[in-house]
Amino acid sequence: MNFLNKMERKFGKYAIPNLSLYLILGYVLGYILDFISPSVVEFLTLNPYLILHGQIWRLVTWIIIPPSRFDLFTLVMLMFYYSVGTNLERTWGIFHYNVYLFMGMIFTILGSFMVMALSYVPVFNIYMAREVYGEMAYFQNVSYSFSTYFVNMSIFLGFAATFPDVQVLLMFIIPIKVKWMGIAYGVLLAVQFLQGNISSKIVIGASLLNFVVFFLMTRSGVGMRISPRQVKRRHDYNREVKRAKPANVAKHKCAICGKNSEDNPEVQFRFCSKCNGNYEYCQDHLFTHTHVK
Repeated sequence: MNFLNKMERKFGKYAIPNLSLYLILGYVLGYILDFISPSVVEFLTLNPYLILHGQIWRLVTWIIIPPSRFDLFTLVMLMFYYSVGTNLERTWGIFHYNVYLFMGMIFTILGSFMVMALSYVPVFNIYMAREVYGEMAYFQNVSYSFSTYFVNMSIFLGFAATFPDVQVLLMFIIPIKVKWMGIAYGVLLAVQFLQGNISSKIVIGASLLNFVVFFLMTRSGVGMRISPRQVKRRHDYNREVKRAKPANVAKHKCAICGKNSEDNPEVQFRFCSKCNGNYEYCQDHLFTHTHVK
């Protein structure tokens, strides 16, 4: 967490707000291109073989390829993922959410090159598949497996780990807590991972590695849970403070040492989700203070 805070102080100004919205807009563009000319999509996939042969735009364009065909269910799922991603961005902060999402994309790119590397090793079954179908056909086929489907899945898993007690309507009818859906998805992914070949294992593992790495980096892991009531209280408090606070009063102040953001702009301030009330602490006391009950 300290490492991420240091990175945020240096590079936080470059973080992209509303990243989930841009991801959805990218899908819209992908659907339009697929509708106009399906063959165009073949020039956008994450094909490591062609990337090494000069088509470097594929390192970015694969992100706009939609994870599934467009229908009513897909529309509902996109709206759901937008809502989930937006809530994570508000809770974690823009920079942390950017890191989480871009880690998933980077690991996916690295995974595609790993599949390519292993396809030249005779002991793996993907070596024979490449020999049978040929390099161009094989890598083009595999490239469709490396999509943002599992990256989106990691967004949901991150939401389930952060807001385990939030209820959603399964099939628009059955109320269920997100944590149970997260567990179900986790079991399903584990089964797919175990039953798949080496290529499928890399696709799933690489795309979801950001979920594991990010929560290890935050030290508290999935224990860093914030209830919706606490988030709402924090947002209401911030809104009221913004309305009532004079312009010359610091926006953030540590409840322990009194350090504020006006005199110490380089210091990071965070609310504590375990304190009963809206208590804010500087980076030196966020993990060392006694929780207010």
